[in-house]
Amino acid sequence: MTFAFGIRSASRFFHNSKSTSLLHPLEFAGKCGGSNVRSKNCTTPSFNFHNYISTMANLKYLNQEEAVKIDQELFNEYRFSVDQLMELAGLSCSVAISKAYPLSDIAHPTILVVCGPGNNGGDGLVCARHLKLFGYQPTVFYPKRTKKELYENLVVQCQRMDIPFIDGLPDVTTINSTFGLCIDALFGFSFKPPIRPDFQEVVSKMQQMEVPLCSIDIPSGWDVEKGDTGIGLQPEMLVSLTAPKKCAMTFVGKHHYLGGRFVPPELEAKYSLNLPAYPGTEPCIKLPVLADQK
Repeated sequence: MTFAFGIRSASRFFHNSKSTSLLHPLEFAGKCGGSNVRSKNCTTPSFNFHNYISTMANLKYLNQEEAVKIDQELFNEYRFSVDQLMELAGLSCSVAISKAYPLSDIAHPTILVVCGPGNNGGDGLVCARHLKLFGYQPTVFYPKRTKKELYENLVVQCQRMDIPFIDGLPDVTTINSTFGLCIDALFGFSFKPPIRPDFQEVVSKMQQMEVPLCSIDIPSGWDVEKGDTGIGLQPEMLVSLTAPKKCAMTFVGKHHYLGGRFVPPELEAKYSLNLPAYPGTEPCIKLPVLADQK
C-alpha cells in the first residue's frame, strides 16, 4: 500500500538546524542551495527535495504476509544470516534514537531497553550495545530469554560492555525518575493478540510511564496491519525496519524513522517497495507521520 504525500506533509518534519522551529521544505531547499542540497552553508547531508517528495508519495507499507516473505527471502535467497540483519537493524535503531533524542536533550542519559524473546528483542539488545558506544547508559530488562546461541551471545556482548540487566521491571514512579527514554523491543510483526499473561504487567507499566517511548519496527501490542486495537503501546517514536508496515500509517507520535539499509535492489523491485534514498552514509532516514496528514 502506498500513501499520498506532498509538500504539506513534508513541511511537518524538516527542522532548521539552528533552532527547534519547523522549516518548510521549500524554504529548507532554498536555504541550502536549491533542490539539490550541496551548499557549504547547509549542515544537512546532500538531499534532493524533488526526488524525496516523489519517493514518499510511493513508499510502500507492508502487510504481514509481505513482511514475512521479504524476511524469508533475505534469509534463504540472499543468504543473509539472522545475526547479520539483527546487527544492521539494531545499529540503525540506535542511530535514529541518537538523532531524535540526543544526549543534550534528554532528562537522563539512562535508557531502559525492554526486550522480548524473539528477533525484536535481539534487535533491542544490539541497539542497547550501540547506544552504550554512543555515550548513553542503557539498562536491559529481558524477562523471557531465548535459549539459543545467537541470543546468549548478544547478552554476553552487552554484559561485557557493562550494560546492566535487571530481573524485574521497576514501578512506574521509579521508571519516570530514573530513565530518560524507554525502548520497546518486545514484540515484532509476527505478534497476534492477545498479549500473553506473562507480559501483561510489563505492557501495563509501559503504558503508564511518562518517559518517551521508542518502539522498534512495531509498537508492542499492535496488529501489524490494523494498528492499535486497544491493548498496545503508544510510542513517541517508531523505527520501522526494512520497510514500514501498514500499522505505521496510524502512528501519531513525534518521530518516525526507517532503518535497515540492507535491502537488495532486486528484492526492492520485486515488492515495489520504493524505498527512499538514504542520505550519505546514514543507516536511517526520517519519514513523515502519516496520521497527522489525514
